[in-house]
Amino acid sequence: MPPTLPRLRIFWERENKNKKAMTFNINGEQRTFGELLKASFKSADTEENIDVYFTRPIGLAFALLWGSMGIHPTVITILSMFLGAAAGYMFYFPDLTHNLCGVALLMLANFCDSTDGQMARIYNKRSLTGRVLDGFAGDVWFVVIYFALAFRMMNSPVTVMGYECSWYGFVICTIAGFGCHANQARLADYYRQIHLFFLLGKEGSELDRADAQLEIKNSLPKFPHEWFAHLFYSNYYKYCRAQEKATPEFQRFYAAIRERYPNAADIPVPLREDFRLGSLPLMKWANALTFNWRAIFCYVSCLANIPWLYPLVEIVVFSAIYINMHGKHEDYCRTLTEKYFNRQ
Repeated sequence: MPPTLPRLRIFWERENKNKKAMTFNINGEQRTFGELLKASFKSADTEENIDVYFTRPIGLAFALLWGSMGIHPTVITILSMFLGAAAGYMFYFPDLTHNLCGVALLMLANFCDSTDGQMARIYNKRSLTGRVLDGFAGDVWFVVIYFALAFRMMNSPVTVMGYECSWYGFVICTIAGFGCHANQARLADYYRQIHLFFLLGKEGSELDRADAQLEIKNSLPKFPHEWFAHLFYSNYYKYCRAQEKATPEFQRFYAAIRERYPNAADIPVPLREDFRLGSLPLMKWANALTFNWRAIFCYVSCLANIPWLYPLVEIVVFSAIYINMHGKHEDYCRTLTEKYFNRQ
C-alpha cells in the first residue's frame, strides 16, 4: 500500500471529529470535502507542499462549484488557456499594475488546471478532447509568457561591444523555452509517472510507452477519419518517444522488468521498494521542474521589472537541477539492472 499523506492528517482528523461536516452528493454518494481532497492525491511521494495546502483545496472548491452548475471539465481547460495567455500578455508591460494582474491571472489559470482534472475524476467526465487540451494548456501559457518577456526586453536594449542590442531577449527566451523548459518539464513528468508506477502499479500511473501509442494510432481509421485522435496519438507518440530517448538506462531496466514480469502486478515487492528508495530523493527535484517554482521566479522577475531574470534562472538553475536529477536517475537504474538482472 502507498504511504499516507502525513501532512493531510489534519484534514482527515477534522472530518472524523466533525460529525456535522458538509457533504456533497457525488454520483449518488455523500462525501465530505476532506474525503474528496484525500482522494485527489495519488501519493505523498510525488505531492508538493504548495499543491497540498494551496492549489488542490482551492481547485477542489472550484470543481464542486462548477460541477454543481453542470459545467464540463473541458470548458474549464479552455478557460485556463485564455487566462494563462492573458497573464502572459500582462507580463509584457513594465508597470506594477499590469504585472499584478498577470500574477492573478496565472494563478487563476493554474487553479483551473487543477480543477478540470479533479472535475473529470469526481464526475467521471473524462474525454480525449479534455486530455489533449489539458496537456496543451500549460504550453500555451508559457509560450505567450516567453514571447511577452522577449518583447518586453526589446524595450530595454543592452549595449554589446559598442552596439545596441534589442533582440537579446528573443535569444535567451528561445533557449530557455525551447532548449530548456520543454525538456525539463517532459523529463520531470516522466520520472513522476515512473515513480508512481513502481509505487502504485499501472492503475495509479500514466506511464505509457511510445510503441503502444503508435499501435493505437495505426489502428485508427484512415485519416481524415477521427482526425482529432490521429493528431493526439501522433503527438503523444512523439512526446513518449522523446522521454524514452532521454533515458536509455531506465529503458534497459524497464525492458528487463517487462521481459521477466509481463504482468506489472507480479513485480516483486523488494524490487519495487528498492526502486522507490533511490527514486524518492529525486522527486523534490522533479517537483521543482513543474509549474509552481517556475511561476514563482516568473512573478518575482516581472514584479521587480527584471524580465531577463526568469529565463536566466531557467537556463542556469533549472538546467543544473535537470542535469543532476537525470544523471542520478540513470545511474541508479543501471545499478538496479545489474543487481536484479545481472546485465552489465
